[in-house]
Amino acid sequence: MRPSSKATGLAGGLLLLATSVAPVFASSHREAPLISTDAAADHTDVFAWVDGTAKDHVNLVVNVSPMEDPAGGPNFWEFDPSVAYDIKIDNDRNGKADVTYRFKFSTIVRNQRTFLYNTGQVTSPADTDLNVRQSYTVTRIDEDGDSHFLGTALTAPINVGPRSTPNYADTAAMATKSLSGGIKIFAGQRDDPFFVDLGSIFDLGGLRPFNSFHVIPLANTGGIDALKGNNVLTFAIQVPITALTRDHKLHPANDARATIGVWGANYRRSTMTINANGTRTWSGPWRQVSRLANPLINEVIIPRGLKDKWNASQPASDSQFEKYYLTPELAGLVNFLYPALPDARTTGRTDLSLILLNGLPGLNSTGSVKADLLRLNTGIPAGTADAVDDDTGMCRRTGAFGSGADLAAWPNGRRPTDDVIDMALRAVADGYGSTLHSLYGVPDLSPNDIIGDGVSQNDEPFLGSFPYLATPNQGYSHTHHGV
Repeated sequence: MRPSSKATGLAGGLLLLATSVAPVFASSHREAPLISTDAAADHTDVFAWVDGTAKDHVNLVVNVSPMEDPAGGPNFWEFDPSVAYDIKIDNDRNGKADVTYRFKFSTIVRNQRTFLYNTGQVTSPADTDLNVRQSYTVTRIDEDGDSHFLGTALTAPINVGPRSTPNYADTAAMATKSLSGGIKIFAGQRDDPFFVDLGSIFDLGGLRPFNSFHVIPLANTGGIDALKGNNVLTFAIQVPITALTRDHKLHPANDARATIGVWGANYRRSTMTINANGTRTWSGPWRQVSRLANPLINEVIIPRGLKDKWNASQPASDSQFEKYYLTPELAGLVNFLYPALPDARTTGRTDLSLILLNGLPGLNSTGSVKADLLRLNTGIPAGTADAVDDDTGMCRRTGAFGSGADLAAWPNGRRPTDDVIDMALRAVADGYGSTLHSLYGVPDLSPNDIIGDGVSQNDEPFLGSFPYLATPNQGYSHTHHGV
């Protein structure tokens, strides 16, 4: 799809771009029509990685409720008690859940006669001045349906401001709770860890560092993180690897039993009733309203008309969507919008199907079943010797797509520091880089192997311990205020 001039086909191409690329590249922020109206149940990101300190443990972190403004009171953002929030694990290579960790939330309002979120300074999740308080339970559900109650905890309060929540980081740290069996849990608001230049990408697929290569050229500049200053709601669990593998044992990286598949799934009851007094009640069977594993799938791969169906379907049935992996619309758009770059393949993309629906042989393959899973080889340490520069195991932002061979990065699990935008762009544009080209023979077009949006890290530093995601932005003073 290469125009003979910048004018040829521009109108048709830009119309296609406007209808197809606008939802792209927000990981999973408002990615499908129905779930975009249901923020509390809307996934934004799923992460899974081997911990850098507790090396026999895995961190499973799920975010919901996209693009939260920090100053969103008096009804600050909260988990919905009518939603069942699940983290699911497949450990026998069939695309079905063998282990589920279910988070269920409850809300307590201490004083219904005030509009205030807090009636004084809040210095702990249990503070009596916290008027609106949430707690939650965590239950493990095995594939045979047996449920095992693991524990309950309070969520971290909202980071309101210096008067309401002084020393917020210390207060939020109290929300991390240790359970028996070497498990840790956390739930509460966090800084949105996804970093991306939405402003440029939504402007007809622009990448600021490559502006001069665009069919409508502008001056090259650095990227701008559009999610800077935004918060999300996070629920997270750190569990021993042996609680996730099929035989409850540790396995080396070259053993297929070391690889697990992870995804998030949120559920609501099928029927909502709006009562005469303004309240709402839910009844009927549970229905899946959102799911997420690999980032960007429902944005980049799945067409708009099927996005809601994809959210309601199960990973084990993802073969029905494979044709969209094999003929990615985005590849043609990249070819059109950046005519100076070498053309990426627009058909026969078995590389994308393999990476995203099966896993890479010798790294994290889960066999022949086509399923969107965040595949994590638990036998691979948090980072390779040339990559680790801290105890979290979150280092090289482009993993094996960049220099070195950091195979602990996406698509082998996903760490918060992984720059999945740049990695996904390079994969779609056939710029896999020298490491993946050498290992798997995939194309390494240049300069496609260095393209990106120019945003290489999160706006706030990640924590050095569980739950790792950064302290949420404060309502009183944050970057949206220009300070």
